Amino acid sequence: MIIIANWKAYVEDSKKAKALFAESKKLASLSALTIVIAPPAPLLSGLALRNRSRVSFAAQDVSATLGGAQTGEVTAAACAAAGASYAIVGHSERRAAGDSNAVVAEKLVHILAHDLTPILCVGERARDNEGLYLSFVREELTSALAPLSAEDRARVIIAYEPIWAIGKTAEQSIEPHDLVEMTLYIRKVLAELLPGKSSTRVPVLYGGSVEPGNIRELAGSTVDGFLIGHASVDKASFTALVRNIA
Repeated sequence: MIIIANWKAYVEDSKKAKALFAESKKLASLSALTIVIAPPAPLLSGLALRNRSRVSFAAQDVSATLGGAQTGEVTAAACAAAGASYAIVGHSERRAAGDSNAVVAEKLVHILAHDLTPILCVGERARDNEGLYLSFVREELTSALAPLSAEDRARVIIAYEPIWAIGKTAEQSIEPHDLVEMTLYIRKVLAELLPGKSSTRVPVLYGGSVEPGNIRELAGSTVDGFLIGHASVDKASFTALVRNIA
């Protein structure tokens, strides 16, 4: 099982970053979980380049550019050089800031070209009785994966994060049976895009109001791990999350 700790912009100094990293190393050494930390870009190299633990690192996002005269952009090559092994792409917060499906697909190509493992985020804004949210998720998946070779498609991790469930309490989050429905649907779409049984080996994670109180129940569905946001920057909450499924 994979746990991605997306620190977002909650962590703004190296002292807190080092403390959270130390706790993650301890948790990784005590369990069989794969723990991946996604710190803000300026803190990435300070943690990742000296890393000798079982913890891995992810970039929170990469630029759609290849470098050059692009002030403020952080390329996939720079993230790889800073010690990242993974990169998040298509997160709902980046999509809300303007990343279209076409931009997500372009970023995905850059990530793969620099031997980073992509964590592709997909998820609907709201549920509807007609099932249009299924078509929405299908379009996000197919538009991102269709331009890739079959080999590259099999390298992508999928993170399902329904936007309507983000920032809610555990009681307002997704129900386990709804999560099973969505992961099965995502796997159905993946089976159409990948040859043979390779789609069954693509990890499907869940993100959206994952807390110590509901993670065990959600883990009992068909997911292969979790993309955790705010709870990952609280030492006590993150420790409880990991221990509850370790």
